[in-house]
Amino acid sequence: MTSYISCFESPIGPLSITSSASHILEISFSRKQNLTSFSNLPTIHLSCIDQLQQYFSGTLKAFDLPLKPVGTSFQQKVWQALMKIPYGKTISYQKLSDSLGDPRAIRAVAAANGKNRIPVVIPCHRVIGSDGSLVGFAGGLKIKEWLLRHEGAIAQYHLFSTP
Repeated sequence: MTSYISCFESPIGPLSITSSASHILEISFSRKQNLTSFSNLPTIHLSCIDQLQQYFSGTLKAFDLPLKPVGTSFQQKVWQALMKIPYGKTISYQKLSDSLGDPRAIRAVAAANGKNRIPVVIPCHRVIGSDGSLVGFAGGLKIKEWLLRHEGAIAQYHLFSTP
């Protein structure tokens, strides 16, 4: 399978996008730019870039992309549940675990959330601690806060706000 990689400059920093000819495989927080000619990218890849641009400009509330995240059946179940969290809303790890039918699986749910290889599109940033705290995000809590503010899910958060 041929993979296509490009770097998208976003307000939260560079995002490396990996796709096949038909699916988005990964979006990762990148420290370097992968220079790829946009003319060589498949349509689905260009659609992902376009939808990310719309999301960050505030005009897109729900992504419509064919995704192919790699993971266990449990991880897939968690990621499907993440896709149901509406734009601008949050859910606690405990409530997410409850919604999956096993309130005791909170650590497994958190671990699966952390293994999400398509952040932003699969909105793992919308999962917070039961006490409302911002916890656990591969891109860092500052980026998680930015995404939640961008969506209007939080107005201000004390860790990164200036007095």
